[in-house]
Amino acid sequence: MHPNAVILALVLLGNLMLPLISAQNAGFVKSPMSETKLTGDTFELYCDVVGNPTPEIQWWYAEINRADSFKQLWDGARKRRVTINTAYGANGVGVLGITRLTLEDSGTYECRASNDPKRNDLRQNPATTWIRAQATISVLQKPKINATDEIVLTGESPVKPVTLQCNLTTAHTPHRESFWVKNGAEIKNTRTELKHTSYRIVKPRADDSGEYMCVYTFDMAPNANATIEVKAKPAIHGHKRSENKNEGENAMLYCKSVGYPHPTWTWRKMDGASYEDINNSTGRFFITIRDNYTELNILKLDILSDPGVYQCNATSVIGNTAETTILRVRSNLAPLWPFLGVLAEIIILVVIIVVYERRKNPDDIIEDDEPAVPMKTNSTNNHKDKNIRQRNAK
Repeated sequence: MHPNAVILALVLLGNLMLPLISAQNAGFVKSPMSETKLTGDTFELYCDVVGNPTPEIQWWYAEINRADSFKQLWDGARKRRVTINTAYGANGVGVLGITRLTLEDSGTYECRASNDPKRNDLRQNPATTWIRAQATISVLQKPKINATDEIVLTGESPVKPVTLQCNLTTAHTPHRESFWVKNGAEIKNTRTELKHTSYRIVKPRADDSGEYMCVYTFDMAPNANATIEVKAKPAIHGHKRSENKNEGENAMLYCKSVGYPHPTWTWRKMDGASYEDINNSTGRFFITIRDNYTELNILKLDILSDPGVYQCNATSVIGNTAETTILRVRSNLAPLWPFLGVLAEIIILVVIIVVYERRKNPDDIIEDDEPAVPMKTNSTNNHKDKNIRQRNAK
């Protein structure tokens, strides 16, 4: 056989064997974890698998004590409370989520994965073509907590204290302790073992508004909580009163506020006697909004159209507040104005000196071409007077 033919045959054989050599059975990198939840909560289960080719992922469910009756789950099942998201790449990743949990959602959830070419053949035994990982979800009845209704801070004077209260009336197991949370952060020195707990705001202001929660902890169950909203009209406490820039530069105006809920922000500019919405026909205006903060960025300032009074307006369901910023735009020659002023003063001074010298009285100036004349003195008269006195004496 020709040597080249032998080499070609070996290459073809290698190509045929390559899929067999590089093939890899499915295996779990991350399996779903069992959890205990309360009614009304949400849970998510994660499943990460490897293999070559990338394995397919499915989600199955069985009721408690009925592990032999698994049913496949689909995206949108249980009145659209079930969501299934799957991504395939080097790995296969699946996420199962269920919202607004009920007691009937308790059970065993199973992630199945397979890259067997015959995995969907009904004649095959799924136990041999699919690998499985299970998690048990236990859903407990949420404890009943009586809580204060929402509170609206009016800002009236004198300021009256505000007290938030919660009372744990029903629970599946005895609670351990309770504490208060504001906007996701625990409030210090609020932990107690009492079922009835309260939090007092002595002098409530706009920055005391927010989302408060009383949280009850349990030894053998998830935490339970109740939410109390304390609302207030937005109060702008941070903004630029004025901004000075040169033409062609960029300007950034901003406003910060306190108050809950977070406001809707708008920017306007004074046009004559009233404020008008920002005209972005030039594409140079950009507004950024993040909860209680907003920015107005203006690119390449125009000395004719951009100077003026700008207003940021914060509006919520409780009320609205506005503040203004004055934007001044200087000419590019502005840095030269001090020098030009000094130069102008020097020029004016020189002109005054020259004019003064030219207008001097000619009698004050001695002309060089006039002949020198001896000046008369009173010596002759003195001699005459002396002679007259001598004659009279004789």
